[in-house]
Amino acid sequence: MPFPKTNPSLERALADRGYNDPTPVQAAVLQPDALDRDLLVSAQTGSGKTVAYGLAMASTLLGDAERFGAPGEPLALIIAPTRELALQVNRELVWLYGPAGARVVSCVGGMDVRREQRALAEGCHIVVGTPGRLRDHLERGRLDMSKLRIAVLDEADEMLDLGFREDLEFILDATPEERRTLLFSATLPKNIVTLARRYQREAHRIDTLVENEPHGDIEYRAIRCAPNEIEHAAVNVLRFYESRGAMVFCHTREAVRHLHASLIERGFAAVALSGELTQNERSNALQSLRDGRARVCVATDVAARGIDLPDLGLVIHADLPNDHETLLHRSGRTGRAGRKGVCVMLVPYTRRRKAERLIDMAGIEAAWAGAPSADEIRLRDRERLMQDPIFSEETTEEDLAMARALIAERSAEEIAAALARFFRSRLPAPEEIVDTADERGPRQRKDKRERSEERLRGFKERSGSRSEEGFERPSEDMVWFRMSVGRRNNADPRWLLPIICRLGHVTKKEIGSIKIFDRETKFEIVRSHAPKFAAAVRKANDEDIRIEPADAGPGKPRDAKPWGGKPKGHGPSHAPKARDAYPPRKEAKDAKGPKDRKRPKDKKRSAEKHS
Repeated sequence: MPFPKTNPSLERALADRGYNDPTPVQAAVLQPDALDRDLLVSAQTGSGKTVAYGLAMASTLLGDAERFGAPGEPLALIIAPTRELALQVNRELVWLYGPAGARVVSCVGGMDVRREQRALAEGCHIVVGTPGRLRDHLERGRLDMSKLRIAVLDEADEMLDLGFREDLEFILDATPEERRTLLFSATLPKNIVTLARRYQREAHRIDTLVENEPHGDIEYRAIRCAPNEIEHAAVNVLRFYESRGAMVFCHTREAVRHLHASLIERGFAAVALSGELTQNERSNALQSLRDGRARVCVATDVAARGIDLPDLGLVIHADLPNDHETLLHRSGRTGRAGRKGVCVMLVPYTRRRKAERLIDMAGIEAAWAGAPSADEIRLRDRERLMQDPIFSEETTEEDLAMARALIAERSAEEIAAALARFFRSRLPAPEEIVDTADERGPRQRKDKRERSEERLRGFKERSGSRSEEGFERPSEDMVWFRMSVGRRNNADPRWLLPIICRLGHVTKKEIGSIKIFDRETKFEIVRSHAPKFAAAVRKANDEDIRIEPADAGPGKPRDAKPWGGKPKGHGPSHAPKARDAYPPRKEAKDAKGPKDRKRPKDKKRSAEKHS
């Protein structure tokens, strides 16, 4: 379907950029019933909203004219939640309104405020900015809203989530009442509807979202992994798909720094994007992704909205999002403008229920699987090598001369092996991943329990220095601890042991028996290391895995002390005396015997007495 008729200048700009068919939201804002009206629009992330409101503004800004007049006070104001989105909107409007002679000025935090002040003083037609910087210019008298005809709130729900409500109200209150107001939001919670009622007049509602239907251009996958192997799983997912552009999301700046450093160390061309970076650093990071110098961006949720990167074919949730809306907005960085994309959620065994809840609330379907193994990645590498464009490119005489010289000196097998080594040298090595989880079901639980016990027995046999109850240390006493994961979390010694060592600052030599139960795991620590271990895990405990002293281990008396000191009745064998094995029964407060205790009154006799 071709674009509906709009301003001739904008039609030329669309043709120059290769825009032939409008997206649903772009077609909707150009319908006759939406012309020159306030609009309340909800549309899917990546659906072309920027061009949509750019087209919707044309009738108000230009009318029948093809070009703007001399720049002066701004005629249009676009407010965006983040610096990156505001700068991206600025670039889109520059090419869309370029043939019409529009002057577009950006006002965002982190940029040179004096340059913005000069640009506003010289006059403009459109201003794009973030709420904080726009309010600052208004309060200092640098921004004159007296001639404003139209105001646009882009990603309004995100601005309210970030706490910009007061700034938005201040800005909108400073604009003329007869202006048009276009409000674009991915979701329409109650606070957005309240804002729309206050600042819009009989707004025309446009909804291009289909409820409970997944994004058709995004393939969702949920990858099981051990909590201590999330980083390895991210590496293998990046290597398995080898997308020209990938974005990895983490919760915190510290997590971004750590994962970014790990990817750089492994040889990935990666950049980081978080709120602690300067505007110049963030701009350079995005530009390196656009021009191909970097292929992976590790980011916090500050980059989850509005960032449009070319060839972004893969999104990885290294940390699970807090809610399903964040899941959709993160995932919406890929699968844009008709391109296909893959979204991968890395799900630790301990957080599977949360992942299932997020998937259900988001209305998407995700295929569950283990992380790609090193062998699967090497197989994909062989396939990619055989399909590499180097074999299909035109061969020149210089290439043939080099090939004949190689064949004269080396065998065909040596040349092929050298080519394979060269191809492999450009790729980071895959990680060895432990995937002990299978798809869960009621018929499999008994088999899974048996398999877990077999793995534990095999783990002890391979360790050599372990007996049935742990390390063979007849001279050392052990202390029991418990961990908040068990068979229900696919607990397995192969990934439990590294976690115990890392969180408790101990080595394998200080760990004894490991007993896995349905909801928890109990394990032994050498008594001499128990106080240090307990102090370390108290500092390291998080919401995923908690470690604490166990009152008693399997087969231990209930009053055995967890660490530091001997049990009751301490003797040479550290075993409690028989009379102290269990606490004594509490004595009655008075000396009444069973016959003297007050019995409840008989209801029939009590009734007769009171009648």
